[in-house]
Amino acid sequence: MYNKKIIIIAGHYGCGKTNIAVNLAAELAKEGQAVSIVDLDIVNPYFRTADNNKMLTSFGVDTILPEFANTNVDIPSLPVRFKSIFVSDRTAIIDVGGDDDGAVVLGGYAKDIINTGYEMYFVYNKYRPSIADVNNAYYMMLAIEHSSKLKFDGIINNSNLGEETTTDDILSALPDAKKLAEISGKPLFTTTALKRLKQELITTAPDENFIFIDDITKKIF
Repeated sequence: MYNKKIIIIAGHYGCGKTNIAVNLAAELAKEGQAVSIVDLDIVNPYFRTADNNKMLTSFGVDTILPEFANTNVDIPSLPVRFKSIFVSDRTAIIDVGGDDDGAVVLGGYAKDIINTGYEMYFVYNKYRPSIADVNNAYYMMLAIEHSSKLKFDGIINNSNLGEETTTDDILSALPDAKKLAEISGKPLFTTTALKRLKQELITTAPDENFIFIDDITKKIF
């Protein structure tokens, strides 16, 4: 994973895409990689990479944001510097807007993305009602692929209930995440979990592939 120039994080709105993208950008930057993060979430204005701009910049991450990010103006717009990812030396992480509607913007640049080299990952969250059924999650994957004109390389299981998430919640979602991988033919790359659950999870399920992250995106409640 993460061998291509462009890394695309996509999925159903509210599944935790932005938190995955922000954590990934921060981690790669801490490892010494030159990283850009692109906020293409033009569908849902309430959870945006822009909200973590200061933190990301402090790590050396180049943030490519919509023109009206963090203002009172809610007009869908493509970041002015979006096309720079095709010529920059930086690894570009793209946080895509919710569902297939948000992925349409990728379709217009599919040839450039393919020529540059990309990986695209579907973020699955069992606890989002619209994709709680694995078949619905699979249809969402297909719809995003159709809209973006790109193919998923794998699945990131980000099943969680925010700060209320327990170890049992994580473990209970694993069978569905594995079933989604089976019916889609895409590998389950990893299961994410909050760092506070690390010791309990690696003790309870030592054979599972976990990545432990921070819950750092904006809350509205």
